[in-house]
Amino acid sequence: MSNNTDSRSLWLAGRGPIHHGQQTQQRITALATQLLESGRVVDEDRFYAMLAAADRLTCAGMNVVAHMTYAQRIDLDGKPLASEDFKPTPEGHTGGALNMVPAFVGYLLANALTGRTRAWLMGQGHCVAAIEAINALTGDVSPAQQGRYDRSAAGLAQLCQDFYSYETDDSGLPAAPLGSHAGPNTAGAISEGGYLGFAELQYIHMPLPGESLVAFLSDGAFEEQRGSDWAPRWWRAEDSGMAIPVMILNGRRIEQRTQIVQEGGAQWLAEDQRHNGFDPVIIDGRDPAAFAWAIIMAEDKLQTFADDPQRRYPAALPYIIAETEKGFGFPARTNAAHNLPLVTNPFKDVIARELFNTSAQALYVPRVELEQSLATLANHQQQGRSLESQNPLVHRQPSAPSLPEPKWQPVGNENSAMSALDNWFVELVKANPALRVRVGNPDELASNKMGETLALLKHRVNEPEPGVHEDLHGAVITALNEEAVAAAALANKAGLNLIVSYEAFAVKMLGLMRQEAIFVRRQKELGQQPAWLPVPLIVTSHTWENSKNEQSHQDPTMGEALLGEMSDTVRVLFPVGGNTTVAAMRSVYAGRGQLACVVVSKRDVQQYLDGPQAEALVEQGAAHVLGDPASADLQLIAIGAYQLEEALKAQAALERAGHAVCVTVIIEPGRLRIPRDELESAFVVDDATLNRLFPPGLPRVILTHTRPEPMLGILRRIDSGPAKTRALGYISRGGTLDVPGMLRANRCTWVDAIRAATAVTGWELADLSDYANLGG
Repeated sequence: MSNNTDSRSLWLAGRGPIHHGQQTQQRITALATQLLESGRVVDEDRFYAMLAAADRLTCAGMNVVAHMTYAQRIDLDGKPLASEDFKPTPEGHTGGALNMVPAFVGYLLANALTGRTRAWLMGQGHCVAAIEAINALTGDVSPAQQGRYDRSAAGLAQLCQDFYSYETDDSGLPAAPLGSHAGPNTAGAISEGGYLGFAELQYIHMPLPGESLVAFLSDGAFEEQRGSDWAPRWWRAEDSGMAIPVMILNGRRIEQRTQIVQEGGAQWLAEDQRHNGFDPVIIDGRDPAAFAWAIIMAEDKLQTFADDPQRRYPAALPYIIAETEKGFGFPARTNAAHNLPLVTNPFKDVIARELFNTSAQALYVPRVELEQSLATLANHQQQGRSLESQNPLVHRQPSAPSLPEPKWQPVGNENSAMSALDNWFVELVKANPALRVRVGNPDELASNKMGETLALLKHRVNEPEPGVHEDLHGAVITALNEEAVAAAALANKAGLNLIVSYEAFAVKMLGLMRQEAIFVRRQKELGQQPAWLPVPLIVTSHTWENSKNEQSHQDPTMGEALLGEMSDTVRVLFPVGGNTTVAAMRSVYAGRGQLACVVVSKRDVQQYLDGPQAEALVEQGAAHVLGDPASADLQLIAIGAYQLEEALKAQAALERAGHAVCVTVIIEPGRLRIPRDELESAFVVDDATLNRLFPPGLPRVILTHTRPEPMLGILRRIDSGPAKTRALGYISRGGTLDVPGMLRANRCTWVDAIRAATAVTGWELADLSDYANLGG
């Protein structure tokens, strides 16, 4: 028997619970021929040796995953564990993690077979044990994990003990470089995957031409977020790399079967996805070779389409459906497989302990055999390719954009801040032709006064309608799904991005924005420096100017919620006109690794600050528009364009009544907050600057775009208490009103500001009607 026959026979024999079905065998035989003929594989024996090695790595990986949940250590000789070797309180999303092991090993196998390191994305981030287990076995761990986790007995014991250890360091942060979900310490991870459904929306927009991404998706998330069905609407070979979705179809959510299985299983899903423009293929989700075959064949199909000069869109995008059972490879017969597949705890129960040891023995791979398998798959150096942890999507660092000099508007002019933003953004795009652009738009870009942007970039569609701003290669991703269009921008970390939404409906994007914020902030805490260009979310048609609609359209929640995130990572800005809006946007795009929420008025408002004043305002987060607090008896503070107008009316009335009043604008409240850690401390203004802008003890009335209570919390450093500081803002009142009606309903008019002024100053104002003419 030749070596070739030996390797093939070894693979055909399977390993542990892994068996190779007839269909997979036929597909692998054809793949071997294809790779040999194309020169990507030079030796058939080597080809099958890699497949056999993948089987052994898969078994070892599933074994480690089970130990991470239940055990304090793993015996490298395969001996049974005793009671004291188990965790008193086991924890882990074990069933899904077990399913991810053959998938991730299949991904590694595809890379090894073809000499190409693809990127990976895992939507079900709670399955991180699979990734960490395989990384520890292969040695491809993150810098924080190096020297801590490896395939030695001590390294694997540390991995098991750190998993759900709950230990914290001196600062109160997790002590172990390992979490319950994928994170910045997970080698190769680019997303937490904690919010199900968001990876499904993002993956198609991630890779650049020449790159390839394998996206592991959840069948539970299929019910969570259907916007992923639209991927064929967005993919273009001209500006996108290969994006390969892999659905892990284990058929179960936490408590019941998934809707896919209830409707008819893999065949039903394949037909459904075919209707949505995909080219689905069903594989054995228990076999790493099946995953490798599917990834390579899917990529080749896309490449064939891309190479065809007569190609027509939409492309029939490959869609891999990997059928498996939840918790395959380890006893899993109940809904408990989601978390703890054993019915009882082996630390306490002898029957559970025997079941664990018997199951672990079935997965056991002797050390020498595992080392040989890992050496077979570790061909990165021979092929001149990067490790999977260094895949192209991990370290996005586009060139710094050229930021055009704004065309500043004269003070006193009335114009729309959204129009000013529109004009400047068009110049920004033109000045940076090398940066791929994505504009996330839930439907009303032109209505939101971004008409020039739409005319330049156009809606991306498969069949452009004549006379409409549509194009096959448009950069505006439009759909009546706020999460889906925001995902297009957030996924484009190698390019230039913008999201534009009604303020009230932007709240739908909050989970997605927060997932991005959490991941990037954790990177910064760990000393990693994300270098992608910031992604600003413009919220317009906002609470105060969307008065003609019902209260569902009047909601400042988005800015309030994002002010709760760390201000150095999520910037929230309230410009008060066109100049301040453009100055804010220039500042945002000059950063790296940040998100921003910019609340911009759509209606025409007066320009109160010139260009240099607008830039100074953005630089320190606040500035005086009128008067000097050093000589004032009252400071009126405006956060928002309409709030500034009311503050100025109140100032005029009070000044004419003989009171010294200054008006100050805060554009970025997060710059003035009490910092919560060292990173945020470096972002906020120092005490000297703060005291110069807001002298201690001076009576203040704050008029804010938001609800007053959360803003008072952010501005605690300048809040002298209710005797000296009052805040007016949205008090959850609205309806079909005009702008003055909204201000009156929420007690935010200039008259209300004067009432608040009397409360903090003690001034006697007998009849406010006497001030009506003075304030107008």
